[in-house]
Amino acid sequence: MKPLLYILGAGESGAGAAVLGMAQGFRVWVSDKGSIAPRYKAEMEACGAEWEEGQHDLDLLSKADLIIKSPGIPDSAPPVLAALQLGIPVISEIEFAARYTDAMLIGITGTNGKTTTTSLIYQILKDAEWNVGLGGNIGDSFARQVAQHQRDAYVLELSSFQLDNCYELCLDIAVLTNITTDHLERYGNMERYRASKMRITQNQGPEQAFIYCADDAETQLALKEHSPLSKTYSFSLSEEPRLGAWIQNGFIHLNTDQQHTTTIDMKDFTIRGQHNQNNSMAAAIVAQLVDVRKDSIRESLSHFENIEHRLEPCGRFKGIDFINDSKATNVNSAWYALESMDRPVIWIAGGVDKGNQYEDLKPLVREKVKMIICLGLDNIKIHQAFQSDVDMIINTMSAKEAVHVASRLAQSGDAVLLSPACASFDLFDNYEDRGRQFKEAVRNL
Repeated sequence: MKPLLYILGAGESGAGAAVLGMAQGFRVWVSDKGSIAPRYKAEMEACGAEWEEGQHDLDLLSKADLIIKSPGIPDSAPPVLAALQLGIPVISEIEFAARYTDAMLIGITGTNGKTTTTSLIYQILKDAEWNVGLGGNIGDSFARQVAQHQRDAYVLELSSFQLDNCYELCLDIAVLTNITTDHLERYGNMERYRASKMRITQNQGPEQAFIYCADDAETQLALKEHSPLSKTYSFSLSEEPRLGAWIQNGFIHLNTDQQHTTTIDMKDFTIRGQHNQNNSMAAAIVAQLVDVRKDSIRESLSHFENIEHRLEPCGRFKGIDFINDSKATNVNSAWYALESMDRPVIWIAGGVDKGNQYEDLKPLVREKVKMIICLGLDNIKIHQAFQSDVDMIINTMSAKEAVHVASRLAQSGDAVLLSPACASFDLFDNYEDRGRQFKEAVRNL
């Protein structure tokens, strides 16, 4: 009898895992408590996987040999608790897919910057004519790609939720962009959150590489708590590391072997701001470790287009620039966005607060923000934090209303920046929905 693979959640990762499970000879059952998108139903039916929606068949779950769960489902969910009590292994799609590929695995995590850094690394390798896949928390399901393609390498964006259910995963190159306060509603404290991020180094040895930000205080704490066994490289805006990358006089300096320093001119880089300097350094270290030529790295970084919903220019109206940074779902991301602004800002912020502390934003708000437009159901913390720093704070209840108000109050030469510092689930399906509604409202001005 075929082993039973029970998949909790029928989104991109669950459907992709179903395709790989069928290809590897499992009987596959996909269970989603909500409704399943038609395209995923069609995909599962085409490959022969069985599925249910609106419920979880716990009797069948008790007979499973292996369970894969969506990263959005917490370990406290009843079906997960039931599986753990029965001793059934519960893993992530990332862990499952990694078992069935011999490709080089490059994984990137971090509170902020992981999507951009992942995209940069993928772009550099693709431009260098590598047979490379992009997956994890971005792009197509890692598992589906393993089932359907033969890749030489995968570049994987890995959230802490995905890493939590990885146990045997060993990345050839692991990157930690930074650690800042986030997801405390799930982890409870920073020590547990740091431990989750450091799982990216688990199972690595001296033959693997770990890259991190030397300037990040929480990362330094994490390194003391979970010392990696891999060879380490760091990047810094303030000092020259023993191995890694630093910036001086408009050049990235790379030294990954203590013998040769490579310099890359940054003058033509398309993405700006301190955070993107860090992202570019991390990507350049990865590229040098896998022997991509310096000129190829520079060229890729010079024509890279920023990802959707991350400091994405989305229109100009009467001399006012509108910028979509909806992916900024925490305070640190919003800090980077505000830091990169070089003109007066109308800041659209708010949503579901995740225990935010706004003190670090106050100097930037006083320096750069003319007024704040709140976009969310409960804006009291934003009012309390910034009422003495700006002339006006206005509440709105939709992206359309926020854009309309901003367009009336901004002046030519201003920037209207959607960088919420909060989750989106009070008024929107997710940060993508928030960003797309914002862009649609700008187009309709």
